[in-house]
Order: sequence, then structure tokens, then C-alpha cells
Amino acid sequence: MRCAGHQNGNRTSINLSKRERRTKIETALHDAQTGGRLFIGTSGWRYARWRGDFYPKGLVQRRELEYLASQLGSVELNGSFYSLQKPESYDSWREQTPSGFRFAVKGGRYITHMVGPDRLRAGLDRFFDSGVTRLGDRLGPILWQFPQRRRFDPEQLENFCATLPKRREGRALQHALEPRHETFADPRCAEILRAHDIALVASDGAGEWPVLTDATAGLVYVRLHGPHKLYYGGYSPEELQRWASVIRELATTGSPAQPRDAYVYFDNDADGRAPWDALALADVLAR
Repeated sequence: MRCAGHQNGNRTSINLSKRERRTKIETALHDAQTGGRLFIGTSGWRYARWRGDFYPKGLVQRRELEYLASQLGSVELNGSFYSLQKPESYDSWREQTPSGFRFAVKGGRYITHMVGPDRLRAGLDRFFDSGVTRLGDRLGPILWQFPQRRRFDPEQLENFCATLPKRREGRALQHALEPRHETFADPRCAEILRAHDIALVASDGAGEWPVLTDATAGLVYVRLHGPHKLYYGGYSPEELQRWASVIRELATTGSPAQPRDAYVYFDNDADGRAPWDALALADVLAR
């Protein structure tokens, strides 16, 4: 669905009628060229810089997620990276969002940054026991972000991928991996991920790490952290067009008749550009 918009300074603002907004948030956006489903959003939603800009002036903080879910189709849940969340929190986030909305849940840094192979399974059990699957049909992929210092080791990666659960509480799980070291460009990395149906994240780190663009799973996962400086600055129309081409290529590689779902998140939120860029990219792909 293409959204009608207008320019507001250097932002793109979307105007939807009440009926159009309900359709937008309860029905997945589709790529106008490939027909694939699109879940485009931001990395997190609680940012002071967005208040009075993306969020309307006077909007109370407890309704910010609800508002974001009326404008975008997905969001990355970041708090789960730093600490275990409460089951009641997952219930609340589900209830604040409409059918058709998706949360990508960031796996705990305890698992990706701290725990050794001998404690990996126990760490995963603790993470999923915290209530992740209580998001129900709003649950999208689980994102695992490796630290930038972590180098590619085929044996370690195979063990990590093999240990990730495929189902939990009767619900199928999808996983995506964001490595940040140049050694993960090794073709064996994509082979291992493909064997376990885990998406390799195409991650724009403003030149801080390589952009890896291999289709390795039944979904596409893209993270855009900033075009020239991590977490800062907006993507130009030309840059958004280039990323739209990357997304379409990944979605259709090997299966043009059955395009993969694409999950795309903007993390350039330090100066408030992320939600506006997400809306702009959605417009590019939907027309």
C-alpha cells in the first residue's frame, strides 16, 4: 500500500485517514515490484529526540509504541538485548499493537557477548523463558548481534546455529545473525547459516564493518545504522533507492516467484531520522 505524503522540512510526513491507517497497520505492506511482504520500522521506539517531531507534541510516553505501530509495520525490541524482560511486558507490547504488526526481538548480549559454548543452551533457555513467545502473532525474527571483535570461526558458528531453538511453546522461531567482523565474509559463513535457515543481516554500519548481502534463509533482514556516521544522519533519496534494490535482490534470489518477507530497521535514531527514513523507504518500495 502506498501512503500519501508531503515534505516537512527535511522529513517525509505521512497523512492517512482513519480508515486508511487501520488498513495500513492491520495488513502487511507489499513490495510493488516483487509482491513480497515488507516489515519496515526502527530499532527501538523510546527516544526523547522523537518527541514533538515524529511523535506529536503532547503524546504521553506510554502511548508512543501505539502511535509508532499506527505508522510503521514493525519495530526492533532493544531492551531484551541488555536484560531479560518480564512476561507482563511482552503481554503489554502485544496488546498495544495491531494484528499484522511485527516485533523483531533482539537476543540477549549475555548470549552473544559473554557466555561460553558450554553455557549457551542454558542462556538460551533463560532468554526464551522470560516470555518472548507471549508476543504471539506479533513475534517476528530473533536478532542475534555478534560483537565487532568476534571473528569468524566455522566450528563456533556451527555450534551457535545448531543450538538456537526452532520452536518454543509450540511456535516456530525465525533467527537472523548480524556479525560485524570482516572475516564473516568467508563463504563458509553463508553456507552454515543457509544450512540452518538463519538470515545473514545486511548491515550498513557507516563503513565500520562490511555489508554482507547473501540470501541465507526464508526471510531478509536489513539494519541501517546510518549512512556516514553510526546512528546519525539521514539516508538520501538516492541511498534509499539503492537499498530498495538490495532488498528486492535479496528477497527474490533463487525464488523470484515466492519472494521472502523483508524486515528492515533504521537505527540512525540519534538525531531523529530513523522513523522518517523508514516511512520514506516504505513509500519507495510500495510504489
